[in-house]
Amino acid sequence: MGELIALRGCLSKMAIDPGSGDRPARYMLRAGEHRLDLNARLGQTLHLRHTGAIACTHCGRPTRKSFAQGYCYPCFKRLAQCDTCIVKPELCHYHAGTCREPEWGERHCFQPHVVYLANSSGLKVGITRRTQLPTRWLDQGAIQALPILEVDTRQQSGFVEMLFKEQVADRTNWRAMLKGEVAPLDLRTERDRLLASLAPGLANLRERFGSDALRLLDAEPVSFTYPVLEAPTKVVSHNFDKNPVVAGTLLGLKGQYLMLDTGVINLRKFTGYEAEVA
Repeated sequence: MGELIALRGCLSKMAIDPGSGDRPARYMLRAGEHRLDLNARLGQTLHLRHTGAIACTHCGRPTRKSFAQGYCYPCFKRLAQCDTCIVKPELCHYHAGTCREPEWGERHCFQPHVVYLANSSGLKVGITRRTQLPTRWLDQGAIQALPILEVDTRQQSGFVEMLFKEQVADRTNWRAMLKGEVAPLDLRTERDRLLASLAPGLANLRERFGSDALRLLDAEPVSFTYPVLEAPTKVVSHNFDKNPVVAGTLLGLKGQYLMLDTGVINLRKFTGYEAEVA
């Protein structure tokens, strides 16, 4: 790209401001210390070229391959944030004395977590730290979200999520999310239906962890809109590991995806990849 280069650095997930009212979410591409307002680039050509370099987002060392979206292999094997229990919190093994980083676990896992319903490609259940709202919903491309329960620990949120997964999905169909094939839902009605249906299981969890462990939230649903000029009718993915150059007209931004007329790319997947952007 030569002198067309606007910025160069290691990618991290896009920063997203939720917007308000009719104002759509605002996206900022992050490459090292550089920032690029992507909403301002809608309808224009965008070029990204992976230089071949990858750096661990934790220790900064060069790595030939990225693990768990941004880590070198030693960090992937050593850090608590890369352990299986982060994806499956019900498998938390802190109390067994085998947590990889007990102090990290105390800071991140032993704090209030929220169980929520969201509509990104249809109804789904999810969990996150209270401090991660609404970021978590925007990263998933949710058009609606509703917090329903608060619990004291990440493990407890995992047990609640397992219960809800008996009746509702816990994953987003990212292709449907990008295509915009998502009908609005009455999340309060869905919440009430699920809470009634799952009442025995929730009662069992309260008996196990204490009557105050699962706290119902009287929250209002929130809605999000995204800056999309044109949604893809057929989703084709770009992949820096297969082709270092991604270029096309920027047609939209949703979740952690750039939507180009040539295909889509999940920038979060390539955290730590050094790229030139123009």
